[in-house]
Amino acid sequence: MNETGGSAPEAGGAPSTPGAPPSPLNVPNALSVLRLLGVPLFLWLLLVEHSDAWALVVLMVSGFTDWLDGKLARLLDQQTRLGELLDPAADRLYMIAVPIAFGIRGILPWWVIGLLIGREVVLAGTVPFLRSRGITALPTLYLGKAATFALMYALPMLLAGTFDNTLGAVMHPLGWAFLIWGLGMYWWTLALYWWQTVLVVRDLPRVR
Repeated sequence: MNETGGSAPEAGGAPSTPGAPPSPLNVPNALSVLRLLGVPLFLWLLLVEHSDAWALVVLMVSGFTDWLDGKLARLLDQQTRLGELLDPAADRLYMIAVPIAFGIRGILPWWVIGLLIGREVVLAGTVPFLRSRGITALPTLYLGKAATFALMYALPMLLAGTFDNTLGAVMHPLGWAFLIWGLGMYWWTLALYWWQTVLVVRDLPRVR
């Protein structure tokens, strides 16, 4: 998945004629919608049915489609404003819903969940400052993408780590390693985004 500190042009539509705006009805955007629909399915499987194996499958499919929609958007030159909104929206939804579900099931301690969700809350505080200068979002940092990548791998690993078998014994420490790595980069990019916001506020005039 993409880091959501700024809108990442990961999906869009194939242009019908040269110079025409791309259509939002395309495969990359459909994959982003599929990821959004996967959130309630995952929650139902994990919290209601307690079907951890199928919940893990949903997480893995979500991670694959997140990579695939961006790949297709660049390969086919299918990039639209809708895609720029859908992809980070799906990322944010997963980064909030999945950790909370893990907390309810006791897979993650609540202080870790607080760090994950708290980062999103603090990051949202940059929005009014940026909009006061006429900026919608800051450019996405590649370090932030790496952080999201690590966390999106950590979550299914941690879920697999609850299995009472060899897979669980291997995935549990790997999941925590990816989680610690991802959390460190996640909060470091938060500091970078806030510093960029300070520079924007300092250097650009306020817009009406």
